[in-house]
Amino acid sequence: MSLFDQTLQEIHNKLHKKELTVTDLVDQSYRTISNVDGKVQAFLSLNEEQARSAAKKMDELHGKGERGLLYGLPAGIKDNIATEGLPTTCASKFLANYTAIYDATVVKKLKNAETITIGKLNMDEFAMGGSNENSGFHLTYNPWNLEYVPGGSSGGSAASVAAGEVYFSLGSDTGGSIRQPAAYCGVVGLKPTYGLVSRYGLVAFASSLDQIGPITKNVEDSAYVLQAIAGHDPADSTSAKVDIPDYIGSLTGDVKGLRIAVPKEYIGKGVDPKVKELVLSALKVLEGLGATWEEVSLPHTEYAVATYYLLASSEASSNLARYDGVRFGVRTENADNLIELYRKSRSEGFGSEVKRRIMLGTYALSSGYYDAYYLKAQKVRTLIKRDFDQVFEKFDVVIGPTAPTTAFKIGAQVDDPLTMYLNDILTIPVNLAGIPAISIPCGLIEGLPVGLQIIGKPLAEATILRTAHAFEQNTEHHKQRPKL
Repeated sequence: MSLFDQTLQEIHNKLHKKELTVTDLVDQSYRTISNVDGKVQAFLSLNEEQARSAAKKMDELHGKGERGLLYGLPAGIKDNIATEGLPTTCASKFLANYTAIYDATVVKKLKNAETITIGKLNMDEFAMGGSNENSGFHLTYNPWNLEYVPGGSSGGSAASVAAGEVYFSLGSDTGGSIRQPAAYCGVVGLKPTYGLVSRYGLVAFASSLDQIGPITKNVEDSAYVLQAIAGHDPADSTSAKVDIPDYIGSLTGDVKGLRIAVPKEYIGKGVDPKVKELVLSALKVLEGLGATWEEVSLPHTEYAVATYYLLASSEASSNLARYDGVRFGVRTENADNLIELYRKSRSEGFGSEVKRRIMLGTYALSSGYYDAYYLKAQKVRTLIKRDFDQVFEKFDVVIGPTAPTTAFKIGAQVDDPLTMYLNDILTIPVNLAGIPAISIPCGLIEGLPVGLQIIGKPLAEATILRTAHAFEQNTEHHKQRPKL
């Protein structure tokens, strides 16, 4: 059995008793990467020399002073989160030569919690994609079946945890990019409330939607990581000044009296009947624990995808304007003048999906179209948020599938961007509303995992973690592992 199949408490108890060392954990991580990453390809770069050095120092200081909340745990970091001295490429050729000169706030917090950074994880370029097929460097493969996508854009983050290469990872979620790959890879993915976790050091895709969160093997680990990374950050102007509750203490297993809303739009047309069946089975488990559920409507869900791609692409158009071959990124070697420098640097540096979104966003923001597209999308975003507000007046959580289907085969949708976009129809509304959600495994269909999505009120992470944990403790889905 892998060391990483043990719970955090079991590992920490063994570290305390000196039955295990941090070096053992780091050895396990790099040994697994050596054995399986040639197949999975979750990593873009490794941090082996520094990781082993940090582990050795921790072992030498063992027993001296208080230990961090995540002491000794090997972690992977999505490659759009700044890590001092390590590449931060966003899986783009434009940033292929960029090494971060500072740590993102979440990376600092993980260091304070005494984790070990194992390496940087593959992703869709600039977080734009839902399958990890848009990486500028290489594909990542789903550990459950190497012919299938791991999801995206945090595909490397989810695949690395599912493959047992790291104990946990960090991803970013703009329209489902933590939860959807977590669902496809059979792990737990948490998207916190917008502003709960600092975005300082996260390379921006769509600033009003992006949120960093953990991908873990189980719900308890997710609570531990969130406890370590949540909190106000003066360096992030969108960071929320709120008290951080005891997320770990909220895992009581008690959901008696919990009121669950199930949107008919989330289990209706377009959702695989087998996925719906597993979601209904999960609701029966929670019902058996004392929760109640009722079907509701989130009527503006059908407009979420169009709204998201207008707003996200508009923000991407603005955020990526800095990549011009002068200030940021790789510069073309074949330009005769400044305009040609811009054009060729961007043409050579950006992939097709990034270009598609920049073009869409620039069009939506242009004179004569701003009111018709961008402004209208902002108004619809308000209606989507209002739908959730009204449901949460009566219910504690909203539950449905994370994605309408299981993972699809590599290459199956790469030439059909609209179909690819529709895979995020159940996760996008959460980002537009700025509320928290978690994806947890709820079964398999033909050997591929299915995710159950639990959505909460703003800053109600404790409630969704408690609900997810109660379900997890009464099922075995989270214990299933891919056979690589």
